[in-house]
Amino acid sequence: MARILVVDDEIGIRELLSEILYDEGHTVEQAENAAQARAARLRARPDLVLLDIWMPDTDGVSLLQEWSTQGLLDMPVIMMSGHATVDTAVEATRMGAVDFLEKPITLQRLLKTVAAGLARPVVSPGMLAAAREGGVAAVPTPRTSEAPAAPSVATTVCAHPEPDPSMAGSISLDQPLRDARDAFERVYFEYHLVRENHSMTRVSERTGLERTHLYRKLKQLGIDTGRRARNR
Repeated sequence: MARILVVDDEIGIRELLSEILYDEGHTVEQAENAAQARAARLRARPDLVLLDIWMPDTDGVSLLQEWSTQGLLDMPVIMMSGHATVDTAVEATRMGAVDFLEKPITLQRLLKTVAAGLARPVVSPGMLAAAREGGVAAVPTPRTSEAPAAPSVATTVCAHPEPDPSMAGSISLDQPLRDARDAFERVYFEYHLVRENHSMTRVSERTGLERTHLYRKLKQLGIDTGRRARNR
């Protein structure tokens, strides 16, 4: 899965987008302003950036232009705004943004746009300039986090002639991936809740999830956090 940087000055939007993307299997880093976004970009190149246009210090379009000028725009950037005009969106696209999301952002629109952004070949501004001057096609920059190629169908069939249903335990494999994952997570968290006597502190430590995210995950899965809870 991908490393995604979410840049927005509104904590509620950052948390919501991060939670959705995290649930999709992505690694998510948050930044509340341009300064934090710059630092995150210099630490490591993300596979994709969700960048808000209207921010108090440096707006998203200016940051996008800054990255482009410095040769740091070698990852897809999707702009976000609830107040941007068509001209602003067009300008951001001209500077190198791959798409634009209008707030409020729906779940389906977010996932579809992120998937399309990650699927696009990454071409840096410097490569584009060189291509224009030399009259040659720019070569896409490969993503370092890209998963290795899947084995061929023939290899897979030979290695695993028949799936073993017992490996799934009580989870049916005859359902969509999201439903199967939810079923597994439900069993996983219920197991740890019982094991830790419903101590959210110990479950948080055991599963590696921050308590706030743990509460949201349990609520999303429909798990009663108060059942047999004890004072801590």
